[in-house]
Amino acid sequence: MADYVLMTDSCCDLTAEMAEELGLVVLPLRLEIKGREYRNWLDGREIGFQEFYSQVRSGEMPVTSAVNVGQFEEAMRPVLEAGKDILCLCFSSALSTTFQSAGIAAKELAEAFPERSIHVLDTRCASMGQGLLVWLCAREKQRGLSLDELRDYAGKTRDTVCHWFTVDDLNHLKRGGRVSAASALFGTMLSVKPILHVDDGGRLIPMEKCRGRKASLLALVGHMEKTAVNPAEQTVFISHGDCLEDAEFVAEEIRRRLGVRNIYINYVGPVIGSHTGAGVVALFFTGGPR
Repeated sequence: MADYVLMTDSCCDLTAEMAEELGLVVLPLRLEIKGREYRNWLDGREIGFQEFYSQVRSGEMPVTSAVNVGQFEEAMRPVLEAGKDILCLCFSSALSTTFQSAGIAAKELAEAFPERSIHVLDTRCASMGQGLLVWLCAREKQRGLSLDELRDYAGKTRDTVCHWFTVDDLNHLKRGGRVSAASALFGTMLSVKPILHVDDGGRLIPMEKCRGRKASLLALVGHMEKTAVNPAEQTVFISHGDCLEDAEFVAEEIRRRLGVRNIYINYVGPVIGSHTGAGVVALFFTGGPR
């Protein structure tokens, strides 16, 4: 059985240490802010997470770009030359062209390396939801699953990764077309906080509205309570837009109400954060319906 590499992109929002421990190859998406381009590395080496959110809070509006075909080819080629196969788990195709770029690169390289296997999967996930799927897959790889077995596992598991999140500033969702200008204005005036999730197609869907920040954070836990499968036995991921105390509040509620012991908390990276703004809190777990 040929050895293979698990590849993903930086929208997984895992920590750099976790990615290294899992043996991942992680390609950075890019963003431009204040006229300068940065790569979204997991360790924040080009733009730190607090620095990024400080600029967003000051009114800067970043522009993001996906991993392109050439970047995937550059990352995949040395793996193939080393005699290894590839399973690439990409940011939701409903939110980015990263998956399409990876697929084009894989097709082009397949002609040059006909003896190698390259599988590219649309995770239909985002932020640490994508990270949770990648983490689960990496653990199965460590347990000895073959490339084909892991590809099938990833395809089945992606539809069980639940994403629930709330934002503190509606203006970023307005800019992305997720809410109307009027809704953003009146919602801000009335302290309305939307609850959104990622559906089975990997699309971002508004689900409900809460009055006030605490109510919105508790709503995330409520959705987990309704849909999580064996929550006390899960490892849960929480990501945040430079609001660690709010993420820790959600974590404590999950521990108290659902008996969860293993929780990882990390920043929402700059690429996702460009579209959610500062103050986003997102909760990821496995369950159903998504």
